[in-house]
Amino acid sequence: MRHGLESMVADDRSRMSDRAGNDMRAKSPWQRIFGTIVALFVLAAIGLCVGFFWFVEQLPTGEPVLAGEADGIVVLTGRAARISDAIELLASGRGRRLLITGVYPTTTPAAIARLVPEHQKLFDCCIELDHSAVNTVGNAVQTRVWAKKYDIKSLIVVTSNYHMPRAMTELAHELPEVKLIAYPILPERMRIESWWSNLAEARLLFAEYLKFLRATFRARVAFLSVGSGGS
Repeated sequence: MRHGLESMVADDRSRMSDRAGNDMRAKSPWQRIFGTIVALFVLAAIGLCVGFFWFVEQLPTGEPVLAGEADGIVVLTGRAARISDAIELLASGRGRRLLITGVYPTTTPAAIARLVPEHQKLFDCCIELDHSAVNTVGNAVQTRVWAKKYDIKSLIVVTSNYHMPRAMTELAHELPEVKLIAYPILPERMRIESWWSNLAEARLLFAEYLKFLRATFRARVAFLSVGSGGS
């Protein structure tokens, strides 16, 4: 009787094993490929979300503190507060020259000087406007041209806190020999600490995160290309 039960159990296990094997063989190669793609997509989505949270967590949320001086200052245009703060840095002797890059084509030095009437004289000697840059890549390229012209070896970078990672990536790519010092400006009416409660801010930050990833990837590819070309 015991031998009969053991035989029945063995037969059941054999049938289950055969059924599992048949099920595996029943899946077409396309089904297995599709399953792999779905698994990779899920892992990539998880990685993207984790990276986004890390990106937001790294953004400064306090008032910027600057230690020391630099040869030059560059401000990437956007909100007026960035330009005013950059001019204040120049006036306080934190840099010898200032580049305002990405200025609207019709904006004149006089129009910007009206933002800081007490520092209008600086526009005669130490402040230059770049009207050609239309994005962060262009900002970095024009900054490189300007820095080379004046032999800039250290540079204070002024832009908004959420834009700073991408700006530093692009500038480091164009100016690998220049010391970059971040001076992040906190945007008005934007609270990164509670970004998750504001859909507009969340969209802005996620879009900036994707642009940062693209800039990092492009800079890395360019670096590897130069390295392989020189070997």
